[in-house]
Amino acid sequence: MKRVTIVEGRTHGETILGGERLSGLTKLGKTTETKLKRIAQRSGENPCAEFHWLMPHFNKESLIGCFNELDGRKAVGVDGQTKEVYGKSLVENIESLIERMKRMSYRPGPVREVLIPKEGKRNAYRPLGISNFEDKIVQLMISKILNAIYEPIFRDCSYGFRPGRSCHEAVKAVRGYLYSHWCEIVIDVDIKNFFDTINHEVLISFLRMKIKDERFIRYIVRMLKAGVLSKGELRVTEEGSPQGNVASPILANIYAHYVIDCWFQDIVKKHVRGPVELIRYCDDMVICCRYGRDAQRIKKALEGRLEKYSLRLNVEKTKLISFDKKAYADGMRQGTFDFLGFTFYLGRSRRGYVIVKVKTSKERVRSKLRNVKRWIKANRNQAKLKVLWFKFAVKLRGHIRYYGVSFNTYQVSIFLNQSKRIFFKWINRRSQRKSLNWEQFNKLIQKHPLPKAKIHHPLF
Repeated sequence: MKRVTIVEGRTHGETILGGERLSGLTKLGKTTETKLKRIAQRSGENPCAEFHWLMPHFNKESLIGCFNELDGRKAVGVDGQTKEVYGKSLVENIESLIERMKRMSYRPGPVREVLIPKEGKRNAYRPLGISNFEDKIVQLMISKILNAIYEPIFRDCSYGFRPGRSCHEAVKAVRGYLYSHWCEIVIDVDIKNFFDTINHEVLISFLRMKIKDERFIRYIVRMLKAGVLSKGELRVTEEGSPQGNVASPILANIYAHYVIDCWFQDIVKKHVRGPVELIRYCDDMVICCRYGRDAQRIKKALEGRLEKYSLRLNVEKTKLISFDKKAYADGMRQGTFDFLGFTFYLGRSRRGYVIVKVKTSKERVRSKLRNVKRWIKANRNQAKLKVLWFKFAVKLRGHIRYYGVSFNTYQVSIFLNQSKRIFFKWINRRSQRKSLNWEQFNKLIQKHPLPKAKIHHPLF
């Protein structure tokens, strides 16, 4: 709802922004970021706030800003259009998009399905949806608006795809809770195909609890029902939000917020005997329980809760892990569990105290070493040794930055040493004659040292 009179580049009148009425003089150049901050402020001050007028945020300034944020090196969608091509007539394309959105004639195209190998699993693939470039612009703006509305009300137990939070913060939270609390059982939760089983009707009902702008809702519905083009065949379902869609992470978080986080914090914690805690990173989560009986009840209740909202608990992979520090101190063997690529286990400090430690999971180590092997085999003849060596060092540096956490420097050092040996083995297979011997290889290392294991993310 907007009543305006334009005078010398300014607007007089009233504007309803995110359900809030603003009076007086408003500059035309007011940034989208400021408007989104006002939405976030209002949502934070009143968790029950409703938002009636969101489509005006899809304007020339905001959509050009989204265009500039998108990475032009990403894969193209079904229409084959790149950022470079779209940008040649950027203003005209954005104006055309806005006009079509006003007429409700804009319809997102189907996403192109690409299968990528699953981390740590052989012959297993994860479907990734690649949208058309123009659709990515709209998705990014939808994502920004949804983040402004929902980020202030998300619970502290959620860490995935949230500004200012990361997987390392989630790992630190799990380790910190287990360190400071006595915990008999940890539930290692596995949800089956979370992104592919999100029910569209249920998701829209969640969104309508706060969003009253029906045109905005209709565009989200169109985006969800655009379909997936796989092997020349168009597939349209009532479930799923393709991974790769720019708005998928926030939509998945909204779904999990209502289905899991609110339920756990507001209901589960009130009906258990001892303290329990949930730490979730998107669909990857663990539940720490003081008592084993509580853990069994929570697992059973969680299975029913997920089924109610079209999600499925992977019963075979969801396990109750014994993680009792007192029992470990008495000499009883305890279990381990994996979370975000790290294995959590009980060990002893230098002074002999029982503490929680982490290390790179075995599956991730094997997977990363396979990636090193695959990369050097594919690139050994594509560049000179020195160029390959520098690229190799960059890849190792990325590994160190992720897995360089407290207690894990030894495991990272082993990975670096094994990767170095793989590099040496396959660089010598560029031809029938050896490229260099071990002594020459060591001289290369001394001249151009590889990065060393380092703690980038302290967990305490």
